[in-house]
Amino acid sequence: MFDINFYMQAHDLSQRMLKGEEFERADIVAQFEQFRSKEPVVYNIETTNACNMLCKMCPRTTRMTRPIETITKDVFEHILGQLRPWTEVEWATWEKFVLDNYKITKEEQSENNFFLYIIPKVIQLHGYGDPLLDKNMAEYVKLLRAKGFFSYFSCNPANINIERTVKMFENGLNYIKYSIESVDDEKHKEIRGEASNFTASYNKILELIKLKKEKKYQTVIIITMLDLNNTWQQEEFQKLREAFAGLDVYVYLKSEDQQWYRQDFHGTKSVHWSEICKHPWMSMTIKSNAEVVMCMEDYNNELILGNAKKESLADIWNGEKYQQFRRDHFSLSKGIKCSGECDMNLVGKYLK
Repeated sequence: MFDINFYMQAHDLSQRMLKGEEFERADIVAQFEQFRSKEPVVYNIETTNACNMLCKMCPRTTRMTRPIETITKDVFEHILGQLRPWTEVEWATWEKFVLDNYKITKEEQSENNFFLYIIPKVIQLHGYGDPLLDKNMAEYVKLLRAKGFFSYFSCNPANINIERTVKMFENGLNYIKYSIESVDDEKHKEIRGEASNFTASYNKILELIKLKKEKKYQTVIIITMLDLNNTWQQEEFQKLREAFAGLDVYVYLKSEDQQWYRQDFHGTKSVHWSEICKHPWMSMTIKSNAEVVMCMEDYNNELILGNAKKESLADIWNGEKYQQFRRDHFSLSKGIKCSGECDMNLVGKYLK
């Protein structure tokens, strides 16, 4: 989730900034603080950072040094108890805002439909690990559903366990995304590592689609391919679309996140990566050791803003560390990860 109310209130200002209009720093600081909810909104809970893949585009493969940990059920429940889902009125207002401002419909299958219609309402259950390796995932889905939240996670289809996945479907999993980089097994291994494949993954997904139809499960199965700027990218994506043609799935090509990792910036078609970063004011991320960090891109927990085991989310969200983090965005402070290691635009860039 992210704070849809902040996003809507800050939208006009952020669009004017992107068009070149300059603003006085003090005015925007005051406006953003006025728009910011004092209730925390959680973007994602990284339930585990364990993963058996070696994806070439992921900083986990070559850069992540933090220990492998998995969040405990009591901590997960404690976090969930401090949050609330959007009301029907809030969500209806947001959907109208999206249609009016982005001209994207609910029916469209694209990365921007995904970001604007799905991400704002779900609590993501992934980070720098594969949720399929977390044995408690089905229970977490059940807890989220009981409290009125939408659930979603992205994972590697090579790790599919049919029985455990069906249990997630039964418990009300709303969205599951399988990342597939090629319909050729060898190409897939080049990108995701030897533990990955296409053929076996594809057959498992087909089985899940069949079971979903037979049992009338409501889980939306999403198939995505990353645009890694390969010469064969569009051709391969077309092959992927053909492989799933006529099946009950949501398929889209996703712009690559954080292209600075590989020093291969090739642009983006994503609203999220094209606009000003709003995360310091609209969402928080909780990692597998319960540390609260600036956003899910902080793979090594370099900027820790609190600990969900020791502090309330509200105290962290409204505390001095978070306020300093926001000031750093306004002032483009050197030495913070956001200034030197992120593709997103910081608000301070547009202020006098």
